[in-house]
Amino acid sequence: MQLSDGTELSRLYPIDWPAGVSQLQQYKEVVSAYNDWSDEQFISADIDTLVHHRAYVIDTLLSHLWQQLALPEHNMALLAVGGYGRSVLHPGSDIDVLVLHQGPLSGSEAEAVSQLITWLWDLKLDIGHSVRTVEQCISGAAEDISIATTLIENRYICGDSGLANALQRAVYNDFPWSSRAFYQAKVEEQRQRHQRFHGTSYNLEPNVKSSPGGLRDVQTIGWIAKHHFRTKTDESLVEYHYISADEFLELRECTSFLWRVRYALHVEADKCEDRLLFDHQPGVALRLGYGRDGKRSVEPMMKDYFKVVLRVSELNRMLLQFFEQAILGDPKSPQPTPLDQDFVIIRRQISARHDDVFKHSETILRFFLLIAERPDIEGVHSHTIRLLRNARSRLEQPLSHNPKCREYFNALVKHPRGFGLAFSLMHRHGIMAHYLPQWQHIVGQMQFDLFHAYTVDEHTYRLISNLYDFTVDEKSEAFALCSQLVQDMEKPHLLFLAGIFHDIAKGRGGDHSELGELDARHFCQQHGYAESDADIVAWLVRQHLLMSVTAQKRDIYDPEVIHKFAQQVSSLERLQYLYCLTVADIRATNSNLWNNWKATLLEELYQATANVLQQEGSATMDIRARITQNKAGAMGLLLSAGFSPNEVTQLWSRFTVDYFNRHSGEQIAWHTQHIIHLQEHQLPLILIGDENNHGTTELFIYHHEESHLFANVAAVLDGECLSIHDAQILNTRDGYVMDTFILLQTDGKPLVDPHRIEEVKQHLYDVLRKRRQSPANQRRMSRRLRNFEVPTKVNFLAQKNAKRTTFELITLDRPGLIATLAKVFQAQHITLQAAKITTIGEQVEDLFIVTTAEQTALDEAHCEALKDAIIHTLENHH
Repeated sequence: MQLSDGTELSRLYPIDWPAGVSQLQQYKEVVSAYNDWSDEQFISADIDTLVHHRAYVIDTLLSHLWQQLALPEHNMALLAVGGYGRSVLHPGSDIDVLVLHQGPLSGSEAEAVSQLITWLWDLKLDIGHSVRTVEQCISGAAEDISIATTLIENRYICGDSGLANALQRAVYNDFPWSSRAFYQAKVEEQRQRHQRFHGTSYNLEPNVKSSPGGLRDVQTIGWIAKHHFRTKTDESLVEYHYISADEFLELRECTSFLWRVRYALHVEADKCEDRLLFDHQPGVALRLGYGRDGKRSVEPMMKDYFKVVLRVSELNRMLLQFFEQAILGDPKSPQPTPLDQDFVIIRRQISARHDDVFKHSETILRFFLLIAERPDIEGVHSHTIRLLRNARSRLEQPLSHNPKCREYFNALVKHPRGFGLAFSLMHRHGIMAHYLPQWQHIVGQMQFDLFHAYTVDEHTYRLISNLYDFTVDEKSEAFALCSQLVQDMEKPHLLFLAGIFHDIAKGRGGDHSELGELDARHFCQQHGYAESDADIVAWLVRQHLLMSVTAQKRDIYDPEVIHKFAQQVSSLERLQYLYCLTVADIRATNSNLWNNWKATLLEELYQATANVLQQEGSATMDIRARITQNKAGAMGLLLSAGFSPNEVTQLWSRFTVDYFNRHSGEQIAWHTQHIIHLQEHQLPLILIGDENNHGTTELFIYHHEESHLFANVAAVLDGECLSIHDAQILNTRDGYVMDTFILLQTDGKPLVDPHRIEEVKQHLYDVLRKRRQSPANQRRMSRRLRNFEVPTKVNFLAQKNAKRTTFELITLDRPGLIATLAKVFQAQHITLQAAKITTIGEQVEDLFIVTTAEQTALDEAHCEALKDAIIHTLENHH
């Protein structure tokens, strides 16, 4: 057996299998020695050599065992199928074999086959096997597309070669799947497989084999073409003009890279593992030569990986579409609709009229502008994709250096549909990377954390798509305020430009917001924008995190916080742009991040700030109006429920002004109707619901003031696998507490199951009534979290309010974190007044507002003691 360069595989590593089959240990030693040799060779050897040589070694083992077990040379044959049939094996790959026989197996033959498979299992090889006749192979293929696929790449190993040839003839002549049916089945299979990965290649822990753009996508192209053209070699596909020589080489190059990643992954995991898990990424990066510097080694490796799967995905889409159009398409093609001298529309796809269509680079931008201008275009013809790819490879400088390209790009940016399909195709086919040099840098740029679920370019694309949704009437209902604001904007294109540049400087070192601001200004100058417009775009890029940080990590019911934010924003126009950008940004970062709770926080911050900016004065009047409105709403609900205004007013006289500021009318009414006739012996009052329809679970506790209340509640909630996202600890004027917690389950969903709600309530009652002890945290840190280090930091924030102390905690997320902190507060005689819990992937960035037991701010010594206690406790409980 030879490699493509003529190298004899037998010369690479001499294999001497023991005689007989009684020496199992000796066989294991030969296999172990070979594995050690191949692991060492991985550093310098060509990956094609390694995967083909491993298949060759297994061939020799199977042939040897076939002889040693006296399996017949006639009427029975051993064939490799699947990946092994392609002569490709990785260290942990399944070894799929077919025992082909003619007529019924005798008892001794069946016993010998069983012995062969058992022997291979005893050698710890992952053997997949089937025993069939030629007829059974063909009938099985008719019923199961997987069997049909494996037969396409069957390869003779030993035994009766005539029988193997008979199968090959049957596969060629009697294959039960037509080209069209096989194509449709494999495309549907790929669609379903992609769907399991949410249709994106950019998973944090991608599956090298099965994720979009992975090895399975390469194989799918080959299977479909090999079946149609009745060939076994990839090279012959060039002869059939199914794939160009350049595309074939590119596919080979991509495959080799993915093979190296998969090979290193199998060695690192010491098993068949195709998921590039966080646990394995540093080790794989080291084996691939990216260095041993943890995160800084992983990120460039993953950048190269994502760039490769992007290329594979594009080739896969183009070649499958080419196959459908050129080979399976209806010969009675409809008359094309001319667009101009270069392009037509055929079957709702834009198609080039001649092969020199992209000779001038500005035509590339005009091409995408045409797509934006014609809503009847749904895609690009495969041959035109091929022409676009070829033109892209010839570019010697960024497209934005061409004044005519800039003219078309400006027109595209300002077109109402410019950021719809046209921008999506520009991103997919790498044109944004060839237009903006900075975009090229973020292609495949990942961040080794649990917060950013996508590469920077994919995240930015998703943000732009979210902004575009705000302009589309059919989608406006889901984000009514954003849609209203964007559709009323005089210059919505400035918002889209800010979206393009908001993260464009990531991975360059330094503050990406500051560097991105400079990039945005340069772009605006280069593209002829007015200075006032450039100011807005640059400011949005610089401050794109300001609103999310304020909403999620600050007390937005504090007038001081609103005032400071309003001063930073400075105008209603900027606030409107920033609000829409922030909503789109959070939703594009991680599919698990967005919920109604975050939506409500941002909208409340927007409305409060808009009121201040419009009034150009104090927020105090706005707070008074809010309190009046909340009280009126609650009173209306309570009166309609039959409560008398006097008893309600009498109860409310015990509540503080802060309570009415921080709770809506629905919440106040909900609390009031349960407290108003409550007897002392019925305490604590525990309510669980979602009165604000925030998509979260609200827990309200009304009880006597007692020092361990928060610690006990936090421990119970942790024991019930519920995470606290917000806590408000309010006292009545006469010695009771009214604690409100915003909760979510570990999957990010609210608690709605009535049985679970009752279970949580009962657990809280038992602990708060001293019937049982507060639970200790028993949960282990997740596999993913164990791969990260986040130093614990405690930062005290300056505040005008001298009665409270505010501090921010940054640390590694872990089970039981809030319950652990509650015990620290308890030990330090500190009372929690409010908490904002923000989890950013593996890192928490929580805000706590605390006082001493005497309801005063902490002095410097007490702050230092608290800081030391938190750091000591959390670092020792890592």
